[in-house]
Amino acid sequence: MKTGPRAPAVGVLSLHSSKETKAICNALVALGAHAEWLREENTTIRIRDGEVELDPPVDVVVNRLLLSKADAPLEELCLANRFAALRPTLNHPEHVLTALDKYATAIALVENDIPVPDAVLALDYHQFNEELQTFGEKAVYKTAIGTNGAGTWLVETDEQKTPSVGMKQAFLQEYVETEGDRHRDMRVYVVGNEVIGSMFRYAPPGDWRTNVALGGEVEDAGDALTDEVADLALRATEVLQLDYAGVDVVEGPDGWCVLEVNPTAGFKGLYEATGVSPAPYIAKLAIERAGGAVDMARVTELAARLDDSIPACAPLAVTDGADPATVGYIEEVTVIGTSGAKTVFAKSDTGAGRTSIDTRLAAAIGAGPVTNSIRIKSGSLKGGRVRPMVDVVVDLGGERHTVQASVEDRSHMEHPVLLGRDVLQYYHVNINTRADGSA
Repeated sequence: MKTGPRAPAVGVLSLHSSKETKAICNALVALGAHAEWLREENTTIRIRDGEVELDPPVDVVVNRLLLSKADAPLEELCLANRFAALRPTLNHPEHVLTALDKYATAIALVENDIPVPDAVLALDYHQFNEELQTFGEKAVYKTAIGTNGAGTWLVETDEQKTPSVGMKQAFLQEYVETEGDRHRDMRVYVVGNEVIGSMFRYAPPGDWRTNVALGGEVEDAGDALTDEVADLALRATEVLQLDYAGVDVVEGPDGWCVLEVNPTAGFKGLYEATGVSPAPYIAKLAIERAGGAVDMARVTELAARLDDSIPACAPLAVTDGADPATVGYIEEVTVIGTSGAKTVFAKSDTGAGRTSIDTRLAAAIGAGPVTNSIRIKSGSLKGGRVRPMVDVVVDLGGERHTVQASVEDRSHMEHPVLLGRDVLQYYHVNINTRADGSA
């Protein structure tokens, strides 16, 4: 590799610790680049004396933010946009925004003569259900933003559905029947203008969704990846102006069409099916975007292994399979708002999806502003209760978690804070331990 007086510095922007992020970082180093894993622990942007300084300094950024899984995707999208304003960015946030929205993706593809299943997005409840009845016996009902099969249902067309699911816009899509006993589609992984590999994904027993995260099985697509299918995936990636993507296609009675284009597709399943890791190809593209050159033979060699070990550039907070810390049934926490902080005892509840905070405590620390609302089911109220949601920082044993907490009157309860899975997912919970000393 000939790169001049110094190796290109490539930053991988990723707030999570996925196999893909680790593999890209390791591939960068193996190809001779200087890699930086850009995370909360080590990244700063300073504006001083009319100059902008990025620390750590990098020449190009690989955007690996999983916006479809984020609690605040707009905030993470804005974060990526700040880097894109400073450095060339693979998978520019402007283009990720389109790909993140499945319906916007479909519009962009159709306007460029790329086939997609028929679909309808209607904002009115009655119009939405009138349209549902035009899809035959069944249709796909899905949220415009979602990942790993979440927010996707196969529904009968005589059912009644709402045009939104929670706070997410929903739409209807034609269900494409496939041959064989199990529903399947194909994922084609594209980097640059090259197809790196492809695999069939088969739905698990009793389901129609093919997502690997839901138990779907994979196999090398082999000769089924025809020039027609490869061209379809390449064109879809080009239309959305993505540098790399997992393109999901399906073959129905009328031929092949594109289901989705995922800008942060995982590739553990692809490696399992094909023995090829896209990580070195993404690293190569980043190095070349920074002005470096890469030995293609070395890329091919590295692609034969998915190296997801902890990279040397990982901040100290990233661990490799270490057991998570243990928290008790009752824990002492500090909740932090915009105007103050309070240390209180909190109850751990793994059955609750979100953290909840007492109304008076929220007011005392200046939690907020209200960013959302959530409807809580109640046996005594037909429609349930609507609770406001606010951003709050929860400090648990020195680790800080920013969550959207629901606000409720907990004056009749023993503890002013209930910790939900949004915090507890990072810990083991020992129900026999109580920090307040009670039995």
